[in-house]
Amino acid sequence: MYPKTPLVAGGISDRLLSDYPNMYGDLSAGSGLNALLRDEAHARAFLARHQDKLLYGSDCSDRDGAGSGCSGSQQIAALRRLAPPDALQKILYGNAARVLRIR
Repeated sequence: MYPKTPLVAGGISDRLLSDYPNMYGDLSAGSGLNALLRDEAHARAFLARHQDKLLYGSDCSDRDGAGSGCSGSQQIAALRRLAPPDALQKILYGNAARVLRIR
């Protein structure tokens, strides 16, 4: 896991999501989980700021969908803790449904 050093707004992902209307962020895999847990104050602000452009995805290989090896269940727990309540629905499925036009 990455060291827990504080992050600041204005990183490349933050800037690209802000500057390009057709840019979206995928929160899957261990890298998405690490980004959320590295600096939780930054993650809360990032999730609130980009709630309309973030999509949840899971690379969980644990067939039960739980346990320490399942980044998906850990990521959902982190999102539930860090995302504003109105943003959680968007991140977990609303944004993907809108972008993929599957509503």
